[in-house]
Amino acid sequence: MPLPIMVLLVDDSRASRMLCCSVIRSLRPELQLLEAGDGEAALALLTDVCPALAVLDMNMPGMSGLDLAEKIRVLHPTTKLALLTANVQEAIQQRAAGLGVRFFRKPIGEAVIGDILKLLD
Repeated sequence: MPLPIMVLLVDDSRASRMLCCSVIRSLRPELQLLEAGDGEAALALLTDVCPALAVLDMNMPGMSGLDLAEKIRVLHPTTKLALLTANVQEAIQQRAAGLGVRFFRKPIGEAVIGDILKLLD
């Protein structure tokens, strides 16, 4: 039996995580979802698992999504990274691109989640 494909969702908004999980489950029910409410919680999960994809919010208390992306790159270089955020400043988009992080704009919906999940293909 193949190992499940893991997707890590990191967002300080519980409602955003729940919506994102719901849409992912409807599109790709075979995926295993892990959730974290901030960067520190995400890093704690990453000591035991290597997700195929991490979907990160930008603006979170403590560590930003891009700061977390830099740490994930070091721990798990093969993990695909997506920044899903309402913060659409050009500087953030450029920093994301420089880190090899794909940028996706909120609001969360089936189309944007579908585009993020294409990173797994």
